[in-house]
Amino acid sequence: MTDVSPTPDFRASPVPRHVAVIMDGNGRWAREQALPRQEGHRAGMEAVREVIHGAAEAGVEILTLFAFSTENWFRPEEEIMALMTLLQLYADQEKDELRERNIRVRVLGDLSPLAAPVRDAIRRIEETTKQGSRLLVNLMVSYSGRAEILRATRSLARRVALGELDPDDIDEADLDAALDTCGLPDPDLLIRTSGEFRISNFMLWQLAYTELHITPVLWPDFTREHLFEAVCEFQRRERRFGRVTSPAS
Repeated sequence: MTDVSPTPDFRASPVPRHVAVIMDGNGRWAREQALPRQEGHRAGMEAVREVIHGAAEAGVEILTLFAFSTENWFRPEEEIMALMTLLQLYADQEKDELRERNIRVRVLGDLSPLAAPVRDAIRRIEETTKQGSRLLVNLMVSYSGRAEILRATRSLARRVALGELDPDDIDEADLDAALDTCGLPDPDLLIRTSGEFRISNFMLWQLAYTELHITPVLWPDFTREHLFEAVCEFQRRERRFGRVTSPAS
């Protein structure tokens, strides 16, 4: 584990309840180190540990990590296999420590394309950590914001076809309830590493009023101190949700 400085005192202003992270830059990091891409993904696992522990220290309640997109299935087979192996290893190696730290893990997305051993590892970490109440970690795997909205739309359409729902009565709450993130508050803060200014088909519905923090740091180099910096920046912002808090001058 990386040596860290003391956790800042975040009590002066509310900490973001829900932080989402687009973990980007593993391949670029590996290239800069003259290493195979798989080594970048392996190094990125340490950053996952750092951010999970840092989020718990900062008082974040929910941490959502974009681990593997549906578009990633189009990457070279060797890289996909390496990523799935890392996911399986992470689930099996980390589940007991996460339980001890009172951290719960859920894996969200379309898991049907995953191999049976990977799905079994996901089931084990979810079962082992299900009582965790200090921090909820959502790993988004085989996930796409557009695909999620399509699944939700089809679910609502089936309810309409069965006569359970009037199309004119469908509201935001109905769509929320059909999403993978049902029951979760929208992210307050989105962190994207590697300096890219895009959201990459991630949580398209949920990010409507999320504060954005873009950092040039590549994901394997991202530490809990970088997370703390993002939280402190968030605390200095005024969230308006499309409204104004004082009369315009």
